[in-house]
Amino acid sequence: TGETKNMTQGMMGYDMNPVFSPDGTKMAWESMERDGYEADKNRLFVMDLASAKKTFYTKDFDQNAQSLTWTADSKNIYFISGWHAVQEIYKLNLSDGKINQVTKGIHDYHTVHIAGDALIATKVSMSKPAEIYNVNPATGEEKEISFVNKNILDQLEMGKVEKRWITTTDNKQMLVWVIYPPHFDANKKYPALLYCQGGPQGTVSQFWSYRWNFQMMAANDYIVVAPNRRGLPGFGQEWNEQISGDYGGQNMKDYLSAIDAVKQEPFVDENRLGCVGASYGGFSAFWLAGHH
Repeated sequence: TGETKNMTQGMMGYDMNPVFSPDGTKMAWESMERDGYEADKNRLFVMDLASAKKTFYTKDFDQNAQSLTWTADSKNIYFISGWHAVQEIYKLNLSDGKINQVTKGIHDYHTVHIAGDALIATKVSMSKPAEIYNVNPATGEEKEISFVNKNILDQLEMGKVEKRWITTTDNKQMLVWVIYPPHFDANKKYPALLYCQGGPQGTVSQFWSYRWNFQMMAANDYIVVAPNRRGLPGFGQEWNEQISGDYGGQNMKDYLSAIDAVKQEPFVDENRLGCVGASYGGFSAFWLAGHH
């Protein structure tokens, strides 16, 4: 008819990326609650199109939901969610509202789709750009089916990526990625780079970047320290929101906690420490230059 209708009237935050069930009876979408807050929790809603009844399925799930995909029988939804700086595939059963994690590892899944009895998903890590994988929905077992970057990667040695938990100034545990140079020699002393994330509320997950590439930094003989400071998703909404109104506060202390812990290593030259970042990360670098 050409008529435009607001399907989520009265929901004041971002409502995005609607996907319709194969049987045509339901719409699922990603929804933020608060007006003007682009880093709010990304919630998973489903609407019955006949009655317009809306159901909030991730109310007790303290994580974001994105890249929603229906199963062929319209009874389940697969989605991507980040927790503790990795992004995995999850499955929501609409009949009982239960959410189960499908995959597990040190990686970031970006998209998931269904092909017969398999899931087809794209995945990256700090050591590998995006490739396509066949994922078993029952076991989470994965098999790479595209090898676009293999001829390049086969020529390279990547540095080790290590996960550490570091105690912050307010006695919380913070996940910090440490990326080592390839051909790392524990008897040498290396300068270290503290990576400051932009956003400010964007997780330091196992992302692969052609702009801020940790392996490229490490290949130039730096130890790279990449903390998931206060103000990042994937550690609960309270952790994510602490930065609001506190740009020069606790999260700056978190940066310093991360670099202070790693500089204790005998292979780190504590007199050659630097920081890098863009956007809020650039603000952070300037702030640290003036306050360290």
